[in-house]
Amino acid sequence: MTQVTHEMFGEIPGEGRVEKWILMSPNVTVEIINLGCIITSIKCKGKNGQVDDIVLGYDHLEGYVTDPRYFGAVVGRVANRIAGGRFVVEGRQYQLAINNGPNALHGGLKGFNKVLWGSEGVEGGVRLTHTSPDGDQGYPGEVQVLVTYILEGDTLTTQYQARSTRTTPINLTNHSYFNLAGQGSADIYDHEVSIFAQAYLPVDDTMIPTGEVRPVERTPFDLRRPVLIGSRLKDLPRPGFDHTFCLSSPGNPSVERPCARVCHPVSGRVLEVSTSQPGVQFYTANFLDGSLVGKGGASYRKHSAFCLETQNWPDAVNKTSFPDTLLRPGEEYRHVTRFTISTI
Repeated sequence: MTQVTHEMFGEIPGEGRVEKWILMSPNVTVEIINLGCIITSIKCKGKNGQVDDIVLGYDHLEGYVTDPRYFGAVVGRVANRIAGGRFVVEGRQYQLAINNGPNALHGGLKGFNKVLWGSEGVEGGVRLTHTSPDGDQGYPGEVQVLVTYILEGDTLTTQYQARSTRTTPINLTNHSYFNLAGQGSADIYDHEVSIFAQAYLPVDDTMIPTGEVRPVERTPFDLRRPVLIGSRLKDLPRPGFDHTFCLSSPGNPSVERPCARVCHPVSGRVLEVSTSQPGVQFYTANFLDGSLVGKGGASYRKHSAFCLETQNWPDAVNKTSFPDTLLRPGEEYRHVTRFTISTI
């Protein structure tokens, strides 16, 4: 049985109150605020019974208001990158704000991670709602979005739903940064990762997929069997993983499936992920540099966390060979992702 409570977390002048929702099951406690649907805390036991918070974040609201790294947030309208911030829909070209080198990233200058969502308790969780107006951040159509977090036992389920008045790209994900040793731990080198994907997407120098779908076999991206993150990072030509792993092929319906497993042998914690999305972005916090001070005064450094962002393939709106990312009037965008935490 999950206990659901809420309390005031703070107030953003001119915008409103920020509520914190607390979902508590016998083994896991999840805290969520309605600013950006942010998961601010996931507390769970290790094999020795010690309780730790396994997601990066901040002690106070101000940290989340100014946060540049999307800690714990739902990002949208379109997660990941759009090349040049440009796309064409129904014969019309749209130009978005450029906020990541030459590209648009994670919904724009004020994406879904920086807005106050409506929130209400539901059985076992919280439902959050947001209406993105036509033209928001340059995107067409008014979009109504609903995100529901449900905690059942050791599993946190996130359900994403959306409808639009005009055809628009949409790609929602959660951007939690995990460290199974506990947030504030130095790195994730002693974590073992498995990603159940036969292929991944190579990227150019600005992290835009080239369009190739490359088999993982005989590459450092073959994570189908558990590998130690620290040793595998040494095999990469880049500073770390920031790549999409392909869970389904274009044209095939997306069905929920296990996609990843991460184990931290020292604490005994295991994180398993399943999703109905066609891809998962594995990111090893390559751009954290120690300048952000998080919970408990922790300094978050490079490779101090990992993200498993379940989503559509990046820049799909500009690549007809990728899974369709357009939401049309009368259709419903609907996906689910589950995080299950256990111990070995």
